[in-house]
Amino acid sequence: MHTIEPFYNWRGFYVASEDIQSPFFERVYSEFEFTDAIYNYCIHPQWDNIGSPSLFVKILYTDYETGIAVIELFGEWNDIINNDIMVLKREIAELLMENGISKFVLIAENLLNFHGNEEDYYEEWFDEVEDADGWIALINLRPHVQEELNNYDLDCYFLMGGELEEVDWRTATPQQFLSRIEQYVKKRLA
Repeated sequence: MHTIEPFYNWRGFYVASEDIQSPFFERVYSEFEFTDAIYNYCIHPQWDNIGSPSLFVKILYTDYETGIAVIELFGEWNDIINNDIMVLKREIAELLMENGISKFVLIAENLLNFHGNEEDYYEEWFDEVEDADGWIALINLRPHVQEELNNYDLDCYFLMGGELEEVDWRTATPQQFLSRIEQYVKKRLA
């Protein structure tokens, strides 16, 4: 697990640790010291700890003018034991929303498992972004993770599935990628 790195090719466009409005402003990273682990497996030190023992993130891009943020997820999303949705919403999403972000793209290809529980925080987050003409999109979910989200009826809070299942985003610039996602979202919500 320590070899799975967050995507870094967009660092020329955005770096969360250099963004004064980011929850990770002035965070210092090591390339050599492994300080975090998921279930006793060390993870790459570039992932950001949000206060969950199993879910880590990396804010890849934020555009305050358009109100959109791209967040890469890593690990296990576990609401049963860790209430990860509360942690993600309170520690990341709310701080971004205070600065005008209402559209969230969550890249979930490195989300290895999902264990759901209550849907209160999902509904709260959904209502808050919807009131600001926003949305939350989950892209590149593993099939078993998408199935679990569907089993808990959480698909009503996220845009997911269809064209969002296999998005080739790594070869695009952030603007190209977000333009494609927003076009898809507009079609889907229309």
